[in-house]
Amino acid sequence: MQTNASIEILPIIFGLLGGLALFLYGMEQMTDALTTVAGSKMKNLLARMTSNRVKGAITGAFATAVVQSSSVTTVLVVGFISAGLLSLAQAISIIVGAQVGTTITVQIIAFRVTEYSLLMIAIGFGVRFLVKQEKIKYLGLMLMGFGLIFLGMQLMSDATYPLRSYEPFVNAMRYMENPVIGILVAATFTAIIQSSAATIGIVISLATQGFITLEAGIALTLGANVGTCITAILASIGTNREGKQAAVSHVLINIIGVAIWLPFLYNLEEVVRYISPSFENLSGINKIASEAPRQIANAHTIFNLANSIIFLPFTGILGKLISWILPVKPELVPEIVEPKYVNKIYLKTPNIALDRVRMEIARQAKRALWMVKEIPTALDSDDKQKLKLVRKMDNEVDALHEIIIDFLGKLSKEELTNVESNLLQGYLSAANYIENIGDVVETNLYTLGKERLKSDQEFSEKLDQFTKPYFNKVIESLDLSINSLTEGDLKKAELVIEAKSEVTELADNALDHLSKRLHSEKNLELSEFRIQIDVIENFRRIYYLAKRLAKTVTTMNFMDNNLIQPPIQEELPFQ
Repeated sequence: MQTNASIEILPIIFGLLGGLALFLYGMEQMTDALTTVAGSKMKNLLARMTSNRVKGAITGAFATAVVQSSSVTTVLVVGFISAGLLSLAQAISIIVGAQVGTTITVQIIAFRVTEYSLLMIAIGFGVRFLVKQEKIKYLGLMLMGFGLIFLGMQLMSDATYPLRSYEPFVNAMRYMENPVIGILVAATFTAIIQSSAATIGIVISLATQGFITLEAGIALTLGANVGTCITAILASIGTNREGKQAAVSHVLINIIGVAIWLPFLYNLEEVVRYISPSFENLSGINKIASEAPRQIANAHTIFNLANSIIFLPFTGILGKLISWILPVKPELVPEIVEPKYVNKIYLKTPNIALDRVRMEIARQAKRALWMVKEIPTALDSDDKQKLKLVRKMDNEVDALHEIIIDFLGKLSKEELTNVESNLLQGYLSAANYIENIGDVVETNLYTLGKERLKSDQEFSEKLDQFTKPYFNKVIESLDLSINSLTEGDLKKAELVIEAKSEVTELADNALDHLSKRLHSEKNLELSEFRIQIDVIENFRRIYYLAKRLAKTVTTMNFMDNNLIQPPIQEELPFQ
């Protein structure tokens, strides 16, 4: 055996770190590219194809296989359940399926295709920079990612080759055969890099040199499944109780799954050896190097597939258990409105992040629409409290505007496609227009209401005959404009733009009526006349802002025509 003096440590360390860096960077590039290309479709699939537990599991497996990352699927599930788009039982079935989907990545990594890594990188690079079609460019980036993964594995394998005859290292690897040690080491490493597939990929890379036996590989695989729970836990931070329930379900499924298999590790080893290729003509470290990579990948597949079959019939029971551990408490309406859909965890998946922004704008718009609906009654009432409530609601509109703008600012620093950049600019303008509508009500109309109360004026019933249809048309236009944005409905946006002549006519009728009253009624004070004119003109401003919002919608290139509609279940605090 070699001694410490005969081993050149620095080249080994540099090779391992460089290979690991390329491997992880390749995983990130591949996942980002696949998520960009398929993320919006996966988002709709997860939200819709979950009518029963089997469909939910198949959906979770398919979505994870498409983007090659159970972490992305988990983050989406936590977000969807916290937004009320999924029930806990549906979320559990998707999480169960996602464990199967991640085995595809490991199986691909286990194939000995490292000799093609540079070719993949070259082809991917060529596609990325020579093809103009955006989706094809991202597929090129995905291929580059795969190439970097295999190149990183090759570098790690080459770097560790001198250690094959270094007894201290070989003995250290044998410690991994102890299930407890193997699970703890892999769980810790996976929690740091937040990718179970990457951890298992590194294990397979070491196995190609004969360092990792099947026994150690299984222990490390189980640990990787436990360590990946950290992603769900981080994703649930800042979410409501339902989001935390989804994270807890992910943790319980993985930990219980590992615990179930601990007494049967020997049986799992026998099954894996039986179904995996064997090389009887080899012996010792060469035999391990030839057989272990495929065996570890197969063990990972069997483990996750079997666990999914075991857990699937019990998703309802598991949901009840989690609801008992973390019961949903009645939510108190906070004094300061908080974000419900946007969260920094979505910044790395821009197409999903933009959909969350649209949902948050829907909350902001609902409040602005409430203000516009309520202000006519508040203006003609002697109840000061009604005016104060309208003004207070604008604080929430402003707070949500600040949250949305801040999130979009951070998102703009990420790498965005042309479609995503277009949507980002559109949502930025939309949030500003909605905030401006709130300001018109809170600043101008609220001030006019206070003036009317001080002067003890009353709006005449005759005026109501002219202003009520006008106000209703403006409110209808604003409602349509908001729906056109949140639903991606260009026809509704066109209806708002086309309503200009009708709104103008109704406004002119109300102003003509006021002018006639001014000349015919000697007791009509100029201050009352001015207030009523200003009210009409401010509603005209609200319509023009609604029209600008609609025009913005017509310029937006929505990523799909089946945008997920959030069930805005929260009641406004004054309803």
